[in-house]
Amino acid sequence: MVATSFRVTLGERLFSSAERNICGRVGDVSRDISERRKRLLAELVEAGREQSTATVMFHTAVSALMGLSPTDYKAMDLLERFGPLTAGELAEHAALAPASVSGLIDRLERRGMVRRTRDAADRRRVIVELTLAVGEASRYTIYGDLINGLNEIYATYTDEQLETVLDFLRRSAAVQREATARLPAELPEP
Repeated sequence: MVATSFRVTLGERLFSSAERNICGRVGDVSRDISERRKRLLAELVEAGREQSTATVMFHTAVSALMGLSPTDYKAMDLLERFGPLTAGELAEHAALAPASVSGLIDRLERRGMVRRTRDAADRRRVIVELTLAVGEASRYTIYGDLINGLNEIYATYTDEQLETVLDFLRRSAAVQREATARLPAELPEP
């Protein structure tokens, strides 16, 4: 019962506050917005929460399938996307403390999934690179249904609509990275 009470109370506080900010109050400036816009913004908040949960659950399942923690799996994803990185660069991309990334790299290195090498241009720099690439058959097994489903959705939008979706995704990802960086080390006492 305590957990339910906490969830409802936190949710009510968090989302009633977010709704006030989205639906008419930004800082100290009140503004009138239409009922339609209020409804759309509320639906965007709810759809965003649903998308976030679906994404986290998908990547949690994939990481378990690969025998990795979700954080280790996403670190490998970052190395695949950006190529070899220093531990500091990986920490920055992952929004993790450098000490956490050192342990993460150690775990992946012990499993033979990454290796540390010296930068050829600057021997003082240590680069982390993938040694294990997911094969095409495994990649399709893991991502095939998701990719096919998303491609079906993309086909229903015009190029201009896709540009709007792309802009939203890029900007919202930046907001999320910034919010992650500003999270406190711990929660205050209730």
